[in-house]
Amino acid sequence: MYLGSEEKEVGKANFCAAIGSKAVRYDFLKKQVDQSLASKKGLGGYYYGYGSVDKPVRVGVIGTGDEGNVLIGALNPNYMEVAAIADIRPYNVWRAFNGDWYSPAAQAARPGLMRIYGWKTEDEARKHVKVYGAYQDLIRNAKEDGVEAIIIALPLHLHAPCAVMAMKAGLHVLTEKLMAHSVRECKEMVRLAQQQKLYLAVGHQRHYNILYDNAVELIRKGVLGDLHYIRAQWHRGNLPDSDSWKMPMPRDLKPTDSLADKLERDQAKWSETRAQLQKEFEKAQKEKDESKRARLIKQIGDELSLWDKKLAQIAAQISDKSVEAEKYGYTDLKIPYRDADGSQKEYHRPPAEELIRWRLWNRTGGGLMAELGSHQLDAAGIFIAASHGSVGKNGLKPVHPLNVGAAGNRPLFPPDRDCEDHVFCVFEFPAKDYDPKDTMNKAKKKIGVQYASINGNGFGGYGETVFGTEGTLVLETEKDAMLFKGSDTAAKAQARPRGDRAVLANVADITPAEVQAKAERDRTEAMAVGILATLPAERGYAEELEHFAWCIRNPDPENQPRCDGVKAMGDAIIALVTNTAARKGQRIDFDEQWFDPASDETPEGEKPDLSRYSD
Repeated sequence: MYLGSEEKEVGKANFCAAIGSKAVRYDFLKKQVDQSLASKKGLGGYYYGYGSVDKPVRVGVIGTGDEGNVLIGALNPNYMEVAAIADIRPYNVWRAFNGDWYSPAAQAARPGLMRIYGWKTEDEARKHVKVYGAYQDLIRNAKEDGVEAIIIALPLHLHAPCAVMAMKAGLHVLTEKLMAHSVRECKEMVRLAQQQKLYLAVGHQRHYNILYDNAVELIRKGVLGDLHYIRAQWHRGNLPDSDSWKMPMPRDLKPTDSLADKLERDQAKWSETRAQLQKEFEKAQKEKDESKRARLIKQIGDELSLWDKKLAQIAAQISDKSVEAEKYGYTDLKIPYRDADGSQKEYHRPPAEELIRWRLWNRTGGGLMAELGSHQLDAAGIFIAASHGSVGKNGLKPVHPLNVGAAGNRPLFPPDRDCEDHVFCVFEFPAKDYDPKDTMNKAKKKIGVQYASINGNGFGGYGETVFGTEGTLVLETEKDAMLFKGSDTAAKAQARPRGDRAVLANVADITPAEVQAKAERDRTEAMAVGILATLPAERGYAEELEHFAWCIRNPDPENQPRCDGVKAMGDAIIALVTNTAARKGQRIDFDEQWFDPASDETPEGEKPDLSRYSD
């Protein structure tokens, strides 16, 4: 379903009117709006049941690449104090302090520690934050540095070794998704967290996104009717040599790389631009009109400052040429292949390429399902769990899939990677009244989930569409939610009470006229509450970090991260098993024992064994 701008506006209004209705969430949201207007505080604590902390938790951030710096950008200094960082790439360390200046969007997502904590210079920041290369060094010095917890944003293959070492040292762990490179590793992490009585959280941030929280409430209340199908996608326009996962490397690391000259070309071009601006600045200083002179000096001065930051950043990126990736376990690889004319060729990947482009390789990453699909399937699981209706203090009780069939292929990119260009998969989940023993009826009560992740065409972007017997819910890019009565994308809809549940109705269909008029008035009020309640909707990074810190400061079996190790292990199982199904071109039935951390059964057939990790 691809919607026009008018249809989207109708859908957004319907969503806000439904969640703000007295049949769904009026009292909860009205109280939230009143509190937020009075206190001007974030809404995470209100939605997810946590408060402030008396003392920020001292954390170490391990891995300060793209995602690590997004997490740094989401930190609330009232909840967390960064005491140390670790990364073997000079470029990542530079960005951790200074932020990302390559675009306004990058700067908004990755502002850097200096801006977060108000430090004026990197030298000042380094007086507060220890800097390590290898993650092992940060963990070994954690006690001396006063570190209480770590945030892991390393390449996927290092999540488990780092988390295990940290928990053995008595540190709480929040790791980026995917939880680990194998289900065996996931179970080892969960078991150790339980043994050590430590918090283990995983960054599937939709568990902390208020749009998704409100969508869950719509489903729980029955507004969509019975769920029977979910369609999700993540489409990207990546093409050869224009690929967000194939970042440019310094020429010295691989002179034959197709992007070998990009950084130096950009650096030279930007230096020329900066030099021209400097001439304009000097000319502006001679302007006779005082008002005009002041305006030009301010305008051009700001531009010069921005170009200085961009040039400093690209110099830091080029400084990665000093990284000796092989010392940290990254490997050299030669891939034989045949060119279009049939001649024998060989693609050479040096260790530094495996480090910088780790998402492209099976040894270090998990491909499209790990990096993208795990988000969509996590969301689908949340919605299906909501339809089952089991909600506790720390979120929904997970519902596991029954089976998956998948396909993956490589029609776009040359042999400069392992991971697939496209992945397509279909899952069956149990509906609420599913009963495998009732083969004539309830064994067929299932919910279908279809997911596609492609490159080469970004049409449709990313999001989820949830189909129920009464309504359709559309979520796009984690920021917009739309609701429609069935397939009617033009009609105003409203949630109306039906016992302790709610039903979705098109306002125009309500009779008699006086009841319809009241429904219109109620919808207007509900929509106002819903709009105000969703205005601060963010992706959930800040809330997951705040709640993690609050749990540490308020240790109790009842206080658990909303995406703990057990839930995140379920997401990892789905992603990793789908990879296997896609690569083998087969359907795989999920074994419930895979989802039990106490069971030694794993999809890959390897038993968990914590003794294999060196102290």
